[in-house]
Amino acid sequence: MSSPTDRGRRLLPLLPTNHPLGRQAVTCQYRCGNACSHEAPNTSDNAYFGDVVKEVVSRRGMLKAGAVVAAAGAGALAFSGAAAAAPADVDLDLDLDLKFGRDRDGLNFEPVQPNTLDELVVPKGYQSDVVIRWGDPVLADAPKFDFDNQTAAAQAKQFGFNNDFCGLVPLPGWDRWLMVSNHEYTSEEFMFKNWDANNPTEEQVKIAWAAHGLSVVQVERDHRSGQLVPSKDRRKYNRRITLTTPFEVRGPAAGSKYLKTSADPSGKVVLGTQNNCSGGVTPWGTILSGEENFNQYFANGGQVADATTKARLARYGMSGGATTRKWERFDKRFDLAQEPNEANRFGWIVEIDPLDPTSTPVKHTALGRFKHEGANVIIARDGRVVAYMGDDERFDYMYKFVSDECYRPGNSKFAREHNKRLLDSGTLYVAKFTGDSPAAEIDGTGKLPSDGEFDGSGQWIPLAHNDKSFVEGFTAEEVYVFTRLAADKVGATKMDRPEDVEPSLKNRRIYAALTNNTDRGKPGKEGPTEIAPRVNNKHGHILEIEERRSDNTATTFSWKLLLVCGDPTDPGTYFGGFDKSQVSPISCPDNVAFDSRGNLWISTDGNALKSNDGLFAVPVEGKRRGQVKQFLTVPRGAETCGPVITDDFVLVSVQHPGEIDGASANNPQSHWPDGGTSQPRPSVAVVWRKDRRRICD
Repeated sequence: MSSPTDRGRRLLPLLPTNHPLGRQAVTCQYRCGNACSHEAPNTSDNAYFGDVVKEVVSRRGMLKAGAVVAAAGAGALAFSGAAAAAPADVDLDLDLDLKFGRDRDGLNFEPVQPNTLDELVVPKGYQSDVVIRWGDPVLADAPKFDFDNQTAAAQAKQFGFNNDFCGLVPLPGWDRWLMVSNHEYTSEEFMFKNWDANNPTEEQVKIAWAAHGLSVVQVERDHRSGQLVPSKDRRKYNRRITLTTPFEVRGPAAGSKYLKTSADPSGKVVLGTQNNCSGGVTPWGTILSGEENFNQYFANGGQVADATTKARLARYGMSGGATTRKWERFDKRFDLAQEPNEANRFGWIVEIDPLDPTSTPVKHTALGRFKHEGANVIIARDGRVVAYMGDDERFDYMYKFVSDECYRPGNSKFAREHNKRLLDSGTLYVAKFTGDSPAAEIDGTGKLPSDGEFDGSGQWIPLAHNDKSFVEGFTAEEVYVFTRLAADKVGATKMDRPEDVEPSLKNRRIYAALTNNTDRGKPGKEGPTEIAPRVNNKHGHILEIEERRSDNTATTFSWKLLLVCGDPTDPGTYFGGFDKSQVSPISCPDNVAFDSRGNLWISTDGNALKSNDGLFAVPVEGKRRGQVKQFLTVPRGAETCGPVITDDFVLVSVQHPGEIDGASANNPQSHWPDGGTSQPRPSVAVVWRKDRRRICD
């Protein structure tokens, strides 16, 4: 369907929502356990930026020179200067009033208007369809989905709930892939009619366990229609991974005393994965998936007697009584009073091999434990593998991992087995950022400093290498299991919810989505910094990092804010120096991806501008650097996840459609994707051009 153009259907006023993140309260309840209504777990006294910057202002000229040298080494990076604010009465009817020229970046689609429609809205000349939805068959013997008669046995064979990350692994032949989807969380009152939150049944709980995890689905392109469809062959590769699937624990913390439980005295076998948010596809054809808001699934952290254990649980957001879902009633592993180590078995990066459906999934301890949004890897120039990661929490940190061994090219069994061990050993780092502007110029409004951009330098602080700790007072296993506390100790920089962090294969720079942080600047909380320049940060920003000499194994880097998001009429926004009268408004960036030309694509979560979430594209090079254009919007109550950008089509995960305060399975407020009076169903959707030309053309 095309973008609406008549004025009667144009966007609602771009005004802040009452909720601090722009999300519905019910989404916060089920997705992250109402994290934003609790104190941020990071109570460390890391130095405020205002104190740190005084030490570096005198080196400002040197920092600038270093950035220029680094840019020259990468090949003339085109960083733009300051942008002029658009007039306050600018018309945001993007279809009618923006003038976008054609350019070699290929982003020549007509942007979609912000809207609140209950449909997937795509640009003129494009069309969309659903690839797979919650409950559709994954395994060959999966029964047909029956909303009113669900069973755990059926769900374990069907596509799970609230799909987030989506990745494609190519298969031999033409236009065939294995599509892997994370199933981040369950929203029980949208899954079951007459849901009783105080008295869930055992079968409902087991359905939820089966609805978590990942799905592997073979898909292929229909060359007559251009649509991406599930293959009829579901036997060879299709697979469901749930909260009861065994995982192997590998890396330096495998077998740690902190991972041992009564059910697993070895500390090396964990049942399941949960709250899997974003992820990445490795060069060796596996999937990395991040366990994020796992803390909300564990009850009775306040009843743990040991003070040290209790403090560690609290740093990871576990200090209360009963959970929302009440799983602890049906399995003691979710009761911290009985199994205080079980929570330590979640919060990892997991790896699955979709090309080998008999393989055991892995939890990688060498990449640290925190609220992983995901992990994305790049092969450094010396052949080692570097993974970039964010801890999605207010005032938490960004990390990277550098492997000891080098990547082996090729798809031989020997090469793949070698590469599947690359994340077992290496060095784990945390980031520390320094700005290059005087503290007085960072006033919390988003106003640019006198040099015309938010930028500076930084360093990667080593935390541990295999069995060696670099953090005073921490053993290596403590660094890996309690990574947040180790990062506190070394003075890492507090960030505004670092989520997806991905390296570009085109320019080798790293792009991170900092979603928001409405706590910044509150009494007793850290104030504005050049890396997080706004108090009450409702809209988030996009960070761009360049490693020294474009070497991803380097321990120093330069950085810039590419975007400071929000309504472009707000003077506290910044779009890479581009004319703000010609950009789409964007709020709460979450996931990022790249197309084959190197353009950055951004999906949003919790739009605080009172329009539906969407997918946006922006060039990072050339004269249109910073020109954000909205490619699509998702239906009411939904979040835009995924995404996957290919030359021929775009995939997005449409998560929690209809998840609106006051709605429920008894009172649905969305009927996407099936229409009529149907229940909303999270789905993967595909978008392609009607003329079958390339997406970026």
